[in-house]
Amino acid sequence: MTTQVSAPFIPTSDRGTEAQRIFGFLRVSMSGTPPRRRARRGSRSAWLVGAFWAVGLVLCASGAGAQTGNWPSERPPRPLAARDVKFPPYEVRTLANGLQVITVLHYEQPAVTMRMLVRAGSVQDLPGKAGVANLAAALLDQGTTTKSAQQIADQIDFIGGALGTGSGSDLSFVNAVVMKDSFDVGMDLLADVVGNPAFAADEIERQKQQAISTRQVNRGDPDYVASVLFDRLVYGFHPYGLPNSGTPETLAAITRADLQAYHRRNFVPNNMILAIVGDVTSEEAFAAAQRVFGGWPRAEIEPLKTVDPPPPTRRIVIVDKPDAVQTEIRVGQLAIPRKHPDYLAFDLAVKILGGEGANRLHRVLRSERGLTYGAAADTEARKQAGHFVAETDTRTETTGEALRLMVDEFARLQHERVFERELSDAQAYLAGSFPLTIETPNEIATQILNVVFYELPVEEIGTFRERVQQVTPDDIQRVARQYIRPAHLSIVLVGNASAFVPQLRRVGFSEFDVIPIEELDLMSATLRREGRRGAAFESFGPFGSLGIDSQHFIVDEKLFPRPR
Repeated sequence: MTTQVSAPFIPTSDRGTEAQRIFGFLRVSMSGTPPRRRARRGSRSAWLVGAFWAVGLVLCASGAGAQTGNWPSERPPRPLAARDVKFPPYEVRTLANGLQVITVLHYEQPAVTMRMLVRAGSVQDLPGKAGVANLAAALLDQGTTTKSAQQIADQIDFIGGALGTGSGSDLSFVNAVVMKDSFDVGMDLLADVVGNPAFAADEIERQKQQAISTRQVNRGDPDYVASVLFDRLVYGFHPYGLPNSGTPETLAAITRADLQAYHRRNFVPNNMILAIVGDVTSEEAFAAAQRVFGGWPRAEIEPLKTVDPPPPTRRIVIVDKPDAVQTEIRVGQLAIPRKHPDYLAFDLAVKILGGEGANRLHRVLRSERGLTYGAAADTEARKQAGHFVAETDTRTETTGEALRLMVDEFARLQHERVFERELSDAQAYLAGSFPLTIETPNEIATQILNVVFYELPVEEIGTFRERVQQVTPDDIQRVARQYIRPAHLSIVLVGNASAFVPQLRRVGFSEFDVIPIEELDLMSATLRREGRRGAAFESFGPFGSLGIDSQHFIVDEKLFPRPR
């Protein structure tokens, strides 16, 4: 089967999809730190840079004195009209054994990038063995049946290339980049790493101990704890709710036989996608793919069996860390998978709440109240399901106020029609930044892989910006009312519980569980380590109100006036 398209518009923004984040060349961090953390920390840096820049302008203006007058006296220039973006042609073929091969032609540099994606990740972990997929991916380039880890590293270095591996919830990958004259060597090495991992006992033990040490450190990191606990509340015991990289206990239980069984079941050609981009013709790329992968036999793919995520449920869990001086906050709930037809409209709705181009949360929490350095909300679209989450951190003494304001904004988005300007700003950002995500063949390949992996309609290629602009305020209101349930939000707070619990009562939250951070256990139905008594457990009556403004609150999704 062959599909050829020239100069396409690739229809996805997918900053919130797992595949979009990890298709990039760099290895996924083994620390398990969620990408959201890095994004929000970066926003602080951007704000500081902007602040110093603004101060510089003020100083310059004051030094100019009367000469500046009412500076600036001119309006900023109008944006230029959008221009068509031309892309190199790409082609998609499926080999006889089921391997999908995508080629993208780009002759500006004498280099070729190869990306092998496997449709298997932590969702395929064995029961009680969370972390198998992550550990297997980390071991792929740490020795094969023909080469040691040192020999692999020496070979890729000798040809001036680079090699990386990683995994996520729904997928695993091996990426390589080589110079054009080393293309065949790179393909041979890629095939060896993907198909013949040695899973040597000493390497397994080394990687396990490294991963266990990282997990133990993460147990004390409020940011990490808040994010993984939020996933656990939203997805329950569905694999999406469990740590991708496992826990110290599950990692210790993984054996070499577990890794071999996982690899044997999932690393088969009809379960993989290969993208080849760069200074190589389509025929050269497909011939190389056929040479190194064409002889691999197909295999039966076992149907995936997982528990369903629980329905959205009102719950607040506080992780008590007495030495914390600020509180990590996560608020959100179950949403829709990436393939859902409402994804684009819902993504824009969440961007209005806390994303680029709009961001009500940042305006209210930072600009108006000064409670935080920044706040954000994002969709997390995955293969089987998805969720949306708002996050921030704030001083301990302002925890209650920040949480109240965040929940109120969820309710306001659901109950009030968004302003045309808010939507147009979010649309302008999404459509305007889209060309920046496809400037290089690697980025184009990422978008194509994203479309193929999530089984999105091919006919949507070429219409992304148009579809973004077609979303209306009525569409935003419809998806907000359908998928946002302010009375059923999952809420995680990590900080000094004794200092902010009274604040929660005052702002209408009167039912929550308090778990000391050293007792937290994501693999337990009670979220507590076995053998611990419930002395620190606190329950404070009914869930309380979820507000919409200073005069009203919501209970069971009905609006009531606040008592005076």
